[in-house]
Amino acid sequence: MEADEFVPSSTLESPAVERRVTGTIAATGFGIFGNSVLDATGGFVGSFTPRMTGEPDFVSMLHRATPEPSASVEPEVDYEGLPQGAASSTHMLAGAVAGIMEHCLMYPVDCVKTRMQSLHPELGARYRNVMDALRQIIRTEGLWRPIRGVNVLAVGAGPAHALYFACYEKIKFSLSDAIHPGTNSHFANGVAGCAATVLHDAIMNPAEVVKQRMQMFNSPYRGVLDCMGSLLRQEGPAAFYRSYTTQLTMNVPFQALHFMTYEYLQELLNPHRQYNPSSHVVSGALAGALAAAATTPLDVCKTLLNTQEAQAVHVIQSRYISGLSEAFRTVYRTGGVPAFFKGVQARVIYQMPSTAISWSVYEFFKYIITKRQHEKRLRGDRDGDK
Repeated sequence: MEADEFVPSSTLESPAVERRVTGTIAATGFGIFGNSVLDATGGFVGSFTPRMTGEPDFVSMLHRATPEPSASVEPEVDYEGLPQGAASSTHMLAGAVAGIMEHCLMYPVDCVKTRMQSLHPELGARYRNVMDALRQIIRTEGLWRPIRGVNVLAVGAGPAHALYFACYEKIKFSLSDAIHPGTNSHFANGVAGCAATVLHDAIMNPAEVVKQRMQMFNSPYRGVLDCMGSLLRQEGPAAFYRSYTTQLTMNVPFQALHFMTYEYLQELLNPHRQYNPSSHVVSGALAGALAAAATTPLDVCKTLLNTQEAQAVHVIQSRYISGLSEAFRTVYRTGGVPAFFKGVQARVIYQMPSTAISWSVYEFFKYIITKRQHEKRLRGDRDGDK
């Protein structure tokens, strides 16, 4: 992720590179377990691939401070520096798989979050907490009801996350090299994150609208295609992007809060920026929880714009609720300030593990790809020596 080439050992040990690695995770808002695999060369990922007797130790190659004397010194391998020619495609592949897994595995909790953010929940959709909601949904609506609509989200999440990670990496390194060559730039991270978010949300927003319409209690749609057709006929194409600006308004402060909190906690818990799973987990979890809770009011407005609850629309005596300002007024008139934090528990519970899944899968893919590239190079060197 950090560069499209292998880097020498002196670069691996520099604090600047460590800051760039952690900056990537924090800036994207997916940092809960990211560094658990990010620096997993000596951790649990490395344990997945035990080496045979006589095989060079890939882990030690990654962290060796000084190269062993030899006729031709090979550059050390940093799995953050992906092989040349594979950078963009690798980022896109890993990002797509990570996004699909993140959204699909956490979809039942996302369904609960959508329902708990309803401003006028029906009697059968009033829940005390996340577990109570899941039990009631399964008991009254069937086992598969919590994952209804997951297919449309999977279709949207793949290309959205692929472009997100590829765009983020490209812009981040281009700006960082232009501003402070060889070092991490928080400004570059922020600009790259914002640009990637604009692209990501443009693809995901239609999928989010269809998904949330199907997640609502007593949803009238038979399936994804029926929902899409009904929206086009009754509300027009604009319905798929009615919450787009709200989504962007929510994601920008989310990313900023997550980045600042994660970096601050890392300075406290892991000042030397070494591989420390507990500090990465604690810092990422707290940062994700804080960012999710703080941006819940915007998420409630986004849900209202996507679902267009009949009773909420009736409150403003209009055909549709359109725009962030109108959504804010409707939420406040319906339930006051507490209404802006409906579903905050479900949102926090959803956000923390979803970021863990996303970054763990993403970094694992990159680790495996680079490890295989390194092993192929070693085999080529052995064949050349023979």
